[in-house]
Amino acid sequence: MVKLLLKAKADVNVRNNDKWTALHWATVSGCEAVVKLLLEAKADVNVMDYNERTALHWAAASGYKAVVKLLLEAEADVNVENSVGETALYWAASNGHEEVIKLLLEAKADINVKDGNERTALYWAASNGHEAVVKLLLEAKADVNGKE
Repeated sequence: MVKLLLKAKADVNVRNNDKWTALHWATVSGCEAVVKLLLEAKADVNVMDYNERTALHWAAASGYKAVVKLLLEAEADVNVENSVGETALYWAASNGHEEVIKLLLEAKADINVKDGNERTALYWAASNGHEAVVKLLLEAKADVNGKE
């Protein structure tokens, strides 16, 4: 269906009322093949939804490693912050997605970005009991002296 729509010259960057594009929807669903098609059709990889979240935020939060990799290869901004200062690394750490964390760190994610409450990815990984992620972040030199 996506191939047919693209062949008919559908606008890959059209947004709904929540400012979501087809790329947001494909990412949230973990549809790697559709994400790839949309990126090949020049979907804006850094477009933000109503809360300033990009497809990378959603893929990282959901732990979709293959989708995260595709988005990074398409030059997704690894350090873009949403409306409350959260990055893709922050979301991946909060949800314990170890393999996604590794990809984001390789892509030079800023490990010590603080959200609107001065909390870091390390804070949320530790708060949510994600020991393996905490170890990864510490190995990557996360600031252990953050707030809270």
